[in-house]
Amino acid sequence: MSNSAQTIEEIKSLSQSEIRIDPHRRLGEIDRKIYSGFLEHLGRCIYGGIVDYENPNKSLITKEGYRKDVAKALQDLDMPVIRWPGGNFVSSYHWQDGIGPKESRPRRPELAWLNEESNLFGTDEFLHWCEWMKIEPYLCLNMGTGTLDEALAWIEYCNSSSNTFWANLRRSNGHEEPYNVKYWGLGNEVWGPWQVGQMNEDDYCKKALQWAKAIKLLDPSVVLISCGCTGFSKWDYEITQNLFKFVDFHSIHLYTSDAKDQMKNITGPAAAETGIQITAKLLDLAKITNYSSSTSNSVAATEDLEIKKHRVKICFDEWNVWDPIRAGGEVGCEEKYTLGDALAVGSWLNVFIRQSGHVGMANIAQCVNVIAPIMTNQDKLFFQTTYHPFRLFSQKMRGESLNIHVATPLYKGDTRGGNMNIEWLKDVDSNITILDCSAAIDNNKIIMAVVNRSPTEDATTKVSLPGEPRNISPNANSWVIYHENINAINTFEEPENVVVEENVIALNFIHSNCESTFSISFKRHSLTMIEIQLLEGF
Repeated sequence: MSNSAQTIEEIKSLSQSEIRIDPHRRLGEIDRKIYSGFLEHLGRCIYGGIVDYENPNKSLITKEGYRKDVAKALQDLDMPVIRWPGGNFVSSYHWQDGIGPKESRPRRPELAWLNEESNLFGTDEFLHWCEWMKIEPYLCLNMGTGTLDEALAWIEYCNSSSNTFWANLRRSNGHEEPYNVKYWGLGNEVWGPWQVGQMNEDDYCKKALQWAKAIKLLDPSVVLISCGCTGFSKWDYEITQNLFKFVDFHSIHLYTSDAKDQMKNITGPAAAETGIQITAKLLDLAKITNYSSSTSNSVAATEDLEIKKHRVKICFDEWNVWDPIRAGGEVGCEEKYTLGDALAVGSWLNVFIRQSGHVGMANIAQCVNVIAPIMTNQDKLFFQTTYHPFRLFSQKMRGESLNIHVATPLYKGDTRGGNMNIEWLKDVDSNITILDCSAAIDNNKIIMAVVNRSPTEDATTKVSLPGEPRNISPNANSWVIYHENINAINTFEEPENVVVEENVIALNFIHSNCESTFSISFKRHSLTMIEIQLLEGF
């Protein structure tokens, strides 16, 4: 754990836990894009999720076929950006198949998940849906079977105001003005053996560099995202060093889970924090190694100045709790999420808050039906357990991230198992905490999130702020996600088995040593969010 994110003091007992929050120790602005989403043509994510063309229940859908209830549920998650169309799907997807009259669109074999793609939901449908939802689109380019010409044509179709072929075709398809798509990904997981068009590091760097140069010539305003791995791989090293000057974000992906051991499940996101910290250092190294050692000519001097200004941030554009054995592609990746999974998602989001200085975007994979917080059938939907922490964070945890001090026992257990090879984690990160915390300040409100990872023990905790109690509201808003059974799930039959309990709590401050301290008990295997109002004069 980086000391810049929080300081940790190891103690023996949860009953002696302490959290110190200083609103003056600010780490930096939390980019709201960390609450972004991802849609892929997989299972029932698009067809039966975002759109439901075949649904006889017409009251549920708009004239365009969009699910109204799904739209409302996603709006409550307040996602600023959504990535599309993949994912593995994109490596054999040709965007031209999904434009023009629907009756003329070809039906294609889909190689990532071994299905068929109707192409009824294509570029214009997705971008129109984004406009309707007031969400910014992020398109991922096909670097598997796709060509540079095809990529340039897609960008021209979406963004050009010129009197050129693809821009005019967009106009003839009903959208006069450019869509102005800002975010473009240079392929998806092209390092993976499951990927159509897999490449090694050298081949990807050569190809992505040429694509980036051409794309920036066509549209200098776009934001390009390189295809990373987990953040702690040789691939990430090579791509950051070679593409630093040509991209604006470096993407990394990671999924965590362990259905058999909830402590491993809930502590797994610590691997993502390590990946972020390593990637951030790789990007620092890339800035150094790309900085010219010679400033003897004007070209080198100009390039040095550009590199000095250039900042590449991390785009964690696939993350979630997912066990591909429990919920594989052949069953549409339809996970049934437990309370433990919700706590893991809470820990994931704590990571993004603590590392907000490095992470400029994060996209939960995915939004509906496929490893998703929202599940639908023909008539209705329900919220999985993981919906609730995401909604709390996206609506409440804003502003600036705070450096906090946490006194807590540490997790000493095994990190092996689950669907990720992270047995190294406890040897690399010795500060995996039982109380997993983050905090922010926004408009004189302190927001604190605490995941108590202990499966058996409540955590009686002292929380301290500087100053006198008279400068802090005596009451605070509290939201708690808890169930006595850590394996509890929500279903269509029991949609409110795991919910958020909202309360106003009295803080009962004690003032000593220039600090205001209150005591609170965090239930075993729970997530608690508290909002504290600072008063004038703090």
